[in-house]
Amino acid sequence: MKSFWRDRPVFVTGATGLVGSWLVQSLEQAGATVVCLVRDWVPQSELIRTGLIERVKVVRGDVCDQELLERTLGEYEIDTVMHLAAQTIVGIANRNPISTFETNIRGTYALLEACRRSPSIKQIVVASSDKAYGDQEQLPYSEETPLQGQHPYDVSKSCADLITHTYAVTYKLPVTITRCGNFYGGGDLNWNRIVPGTIRSVIRGERPIIRSDGQFIRDYFYVEDGAAAYMLLAEKMAENPNLIGQAFNFSNEIQVNVIELVQRILEAMHSDLVPDIRNEANHEIRHQYLSAAKARQILDWQPLFNLEEGLQRTIKWYTEFLGEQV
Repeated sequence: MKSFWRDRPVFVTGATGLVGSWLVQSLEQAGATVVCLVRDWVPQSELIRTGLIERVKVVRGDVCDQELLERTLGEYEIDTVMHLAAQTIVGIANRNPISTFETNIRGTYALLEACRRSPSIKQIVVASSDKAYGDQEQLPYSEETPLQGQHPYDVSKSCADLITHTYAVTYKLPVTITRCGNFYGGGDLNWNRIVPGTIRSVIRGERPIIRSDGQFIRDYFYVEDGAAAYMLLAEKMAENPNLIGQAFNFSNEIQVNVIELVQRILEAMHSDLVPDIRNEANHEIRHQYLSAAKARQILDWQPLFNLEEGLQRTIKWYTEFLGEQV
């Protein structure tokens, strides 16, 4: 639906983040007029290092600044909002919950309130997370699973998700919610995450570090699939107003533990290094995976890449990126 995006004014928060950078690239290629909110200058982010930032409009500021958000939505005559800005690292949330609550909760309601005051807004996609479901006995998570985060990061996503829903129900704001598995892909510069950290270790000839006991199970989701899913959801909202207020899981519907994921990366990189398992992780959910049946049935969605294909593209990206740093 390139015609849908052609010349469409789109506001993206979190544009220098992992998914945000790829989303901006996809939107720009589809012909959208992209306006990015940028708080911190991250030269290594995909948005900046590729020169993509020179082809979009940039607003410098914080997602918690409601006045700035209202000005941006009005002056750039925004049609579609993609809200991805968040503090996404679980360890940081555990050590410094206030900054996580500020960005993830306050940032969400500040943006939604700005949208409520901007009558030109036609679609809003808010990125929640599978972490919003918290720890559950019954798996996989469906969209009907209660939101019951218990630890700081999980709670921040549960709260933001519920706040988004109330803006749809109470104010009829044209918003939908995405809940995705663990994102991975080129451009993730948080080296304490397992995929980029492992790849960098292998390239350096160092043992990859596993901070948990290696048995935590996750549902890994490739970043370009995430960007495509967000765009598809906005397109479908334009066709079907009944989607407003609904949440959708996006996932490859796989269950992979950390040791298995690291072994797959080692095999793909032809490495015989042995992981260093430190068993230091705490306040994290042990077992998560999603059902994407609703997205398949209602949105006619399916992932573009399986885990093997996503890892190959990711390894290629980091090999080139880290080669440039030498």
